[in-house]
Amino acid sequence: MERPRFSVAVVMQRRALNNRWQSEAWEPIGVLPHYEGAREGEAGPRMILDADGVTQWLYPDHEILLHRDEGEGYYLNVSTAEPKVFVSWRMDEGRAAPLLLTVSYHEASRWMDGSELVDAVAMPPDVFAWVGGWVQANYRPEPKKRIKPRSFMHPKDRART
Repeated sequence: MERPRFSVAVVMQRRALNNRWQSEAWEPIGVLPHYEGAREGEAGPRMILDADGVTQWLYPDHEILLHRDEGEGYYLNVSTAEPKVFVSWRMDEGRAAPLLLTVSYHEASRWMDGSELVDAVAMPPDVFAWVGGWVQANYRPEPKKRIKPRSFMHPKDRART
């Protein structure tokens, strides 16, 4: 069965720092939906900005994949006020490069538990609609069992618990 996938590009940013321990800071600053570099005639990453100590690189040809067993993580993300795309990245030849993307809180948490560099960026509306539609069609939250406080129980029933 084919997994749902959404093509995006990742924008990584480098800021120069005035710090004696670290000269620069890298971070993802966004994802661009429906972006495939090969289709756009581009191969590999390219610099899109270099001004005032800030450099931005565009990394095309990334995908967000949805997995059926991550439904709760997607649901938790799209039901928040500020949904995110989580980007796992590493330094590669002096430049930060995105590796994997997810929209699951749980998957991103596992990556962080494994000591991966993971940053969150705002989820674009097109990605939100796609993930939200998938969640609506494929995930139902488990009903929560309400546990009666002991004070609401009849005294005879309290002895049994």
